[in-house]
Amino acid sequence: MIVTYPNPILSKIAEKITNPTSPEIKNLISEMLESLKKHNGLGIAAPQIGQSLSLCLIRLDGKTHILINPKITKKSWRKVVGEEGCLSFPGIFVPVKRHLKVTVKALDEKGSPIKLKGEGLLARAFQHEIDHLNGITIEERKLK
Repeated sequence: MIVTYPNPILSKIAEKITNPTSPEIKNLISEMLESLKKHNGLGIAAPQIGQSLSLCLIRLDGKTHILINPKITKKSWRKVVGEEGCLSFPGIFVPVKRHLKVTVKALDEKGSPIKLKGEGLLARAFQHEIDHLNGITIEERKLK
């Protein structure tokens, strides 16, 4: 079940995960993957399924990125505007300005540190999902 706006969990900063390999987190990852597939989404953050935890998933080009406690550590100077949709805002697409390239540090599902670089759509997805973990929605990011 996807949480939709204006549910207050979407405006809350998600809690850091202290035990990334726990059975609860493994189950949550499975549940999120299921929701992502069911709703044909590009990405999903734990708050979108009612869990205020710092976890997000992105599926792009046949690859699934599982990010636990992700943090953007580097951003390109150049920004681009693109239309964004969100599972928590069904049927709504808004123009959002995002960094063209980002570097993200996180833990993977095994609890190991990872560093990912994204450009274009992947960079946009990283920024969108990490916004969810910081309590920021596309409604707040849309160009006015």
